Amino acid sequence: MGKVTGFLEYERLEEGYEPVQMRLANWREFVIGLNAEQAKQQGARCMDCGTPFCNNGCPVNNIIPDFNDLVYRGTPADWAAAIEVLHSTNNFPEFTGRVCPAPCEAACTLNVNDDAVGIKSIEHAIIDRAWAEGWVKPQPAAVKTGKKVAVVGSGPAGLAAAQQLARAGHAVTVFEKNSRAGGLLRYGIPDFKMEKSHIDRRVEQMKAEGVVFLTGVLVGAMPKDSKVTSDAKETISAEQLKAEFDAVLLTGGAEQSRDLPVPGRELDGVHFAMEFLPQQNKVVAGDKLKSQLRADGKHVIVIGGGDTGSDCVGTSNRHGAASVTQFELMPMPPEQEDKPLVWPYWPVKLRTSSSHEEGCERTFAIATKEFVAGTGKDKGRVAGLKTVQVQWQGAKMTEVAGSEREWKADLVLLAMGFVSPVASVLEAFGVERDARGNARAHTEAAGGYRTNVDKVFAAGDMRRGQSLVVWAIREGRQAARAIDEHLMGASTLPR
Repeated sequence: MGKVTGFLEYERLEEGYEPVQMRLANWREFVIGLNAEQAKQQGARCMDCGTPFCNNGCPVNNIIPDFNDLVYRGTPADWAAAIEVLHSTNNFPEFTGRVCPAPCEAACTLNVNDDAVGIKSIEHAIIDRAWAEGWVKPQPAAVKTGKKVAVVGSGPAGLAAAQQLARAGHAVTVFEKNSRAGGLLRYGIPDFKMEKSHIDRRVEQMKAEGVVFLTGVLVGAMPKDSKVTSDAKETISAEQLKAEFDAVLLTGGAEQSRDLPVPGRELDGVHFAMEFLPQQNKVVAGDKLKSQLRADGKHVIVIGGGDTGSDCVGTSNRHGAASVTQFELMPMPPEQEDKPLVWPYWPVKLRTSSSHEEGCERTFAIATKEFVAGTGKDKGRVAGLKTVQVQWQGAKMTEVAGSEREWKADLVLLAMGFVSPVASVLEAFGVERDARGNARAHTEAAGGYRTNVDKVFAAGDMRRGQSLVVWAIREGRQAARAIDEHLMGASTLPR
């Protein structure tokens, strides 16, 4: 694939970024994608490796060597064919081309002893050109089946399943508790990483394919003390959905944030990341909020070293925070992985995001012991926190004696991941849960994605737990096939 000697002739070419000061002044995407010639050069680096591990490294099994080769060939017809190849496995490459961490690149054969092919940047270039050229069009079903399917949740799993089921001829209705479709793509990922127009045009495409979106509708009930974002103006019962639809797919995601139950947790100014991030996304979309959590002029501490924490860093910097510090409980990973040891699997190594580069102090192997309240008029508000350094021996963590420290903090954001779906949704349907609180359903070809409740299926983070956008798309597509088989006895949808 690509040019036979391309991997010897060309180096990996990274996508560019706008200057930090320019991008901090707005909420727009700032990645400068590859042009056609640059993408062709990256495609040329794809080796004729015989066994393309990238295909298996990719959760949706993108046919990566084929679209790399088409981009390398470079005619308009080749680019048009490239988007057909890409869409054959991935409904939304504009999402994954922006926010996927690219496990395919970790698995690239060239990555054994060199820099991987820039697969993600090629994918990004293909889908952006496809939209610009008008190659992405609605694909309504030629024949309707008369079957009705309800999809609960409009994140990437729900959207992928809904599109596949509609193209199979089923009447699909998507129920979303918030005012706009997209799930965590809409309300969890900041606009500077992925502008929401990408979701909007996919929703319009899906509407043209027959999918009905009902937003602001909560299925079941939400606990009164829940911190999960919900704009619901009306509710619908699980019983009603089961009565009105031939199948129901639950794709509500793993929205229950992991908490940090230490002294002072109740103080004002200590919030989940998923209280902070959705509000900013709503403001960017033009929504009017009575009050907004903001970091202007504050000393911000983000607890959690993953992508959600990084998003809090970037958002805080755009607000104009006085300082931003990010804590990670685990020790600092190596800057370079031992490739012969870990390839083709996802390596543990230090990852510095664009948000970190915009301004952030990162501290590893640190545990928070207490949130400290202010005094006087600030009594009841967080003013700092106490920490201790930790050391790890295998899976055992111990505190380092004499390493206690107090930090100034006006705003603390808890970004330690998600533990489970909102339990009340699964309880409303009577769906059994596994030990982690997720919907219990296997993924085998026969009977896959079915729960213990007749005609109720589950997919995405609601079934597998917190994961990647690309895994959600995979599960949505596979669940769609399982539902199609359940309804029709057989399915032509890809698995």
